[in-house]
Amino acid sequence: MLEQIIGQPAWFWLCLGGLLLIAELLGAGGYLLWSGVAAVIMALITWLIPEMSCDWQGLLFAIMIILSVLGWRKWLSIRNKSMSDEPNQKQHQLIGTKARLISDTNNGYSRIRLADGSWRVYCSQQLLANTEVEVIDVDGITLTVKPVWSNQHDDQPDDK
Repeated sequence: MLEQIIGQPAWFWLCLGGLLLIAELLGAGGYLLWSGVAAVIMALITWLIPEMSCDWQGLLFAIMIILSVLGWRKWLSIRNKSMSDEPNQKQHQLIGTKARLISDTNNGYSRIRLADGSWRVYCSQQLLANTEVEVIDVDGITLTVKPVWSNQHDDQPDDK
């Protein structure tokens, strides 16, 4: 049997790759994927170069596994870096939204109504109900807001 395996290395690597990929499908969590891919590539290489010794095949297989894993990790890091530029939390999309306070601020906290829900807000200034505010930051489920002063209200503080 060993003579048959040595005589047909491409079939050996193809079968090994298939078995590793099937085992990966059964739930190995990614550990066998790159070994299976490397074995399938080794089947192609040994089919093109059938006189390669078993020692060289084993060494090349180990190198292929390492290169495939390193390549995958590099691709993931580039992909994750580009995806981390955009906030993935829905609340961060609320920054810049304007709304009116439902009630007066109490110790800096109040609520605003957005869409079909109300949100807890914090402002460092004491504000009255119905004051227009703009969301400037998100801290968990609390929105940090600042007042939007319009020129129509003379009773609001002047920034000058």
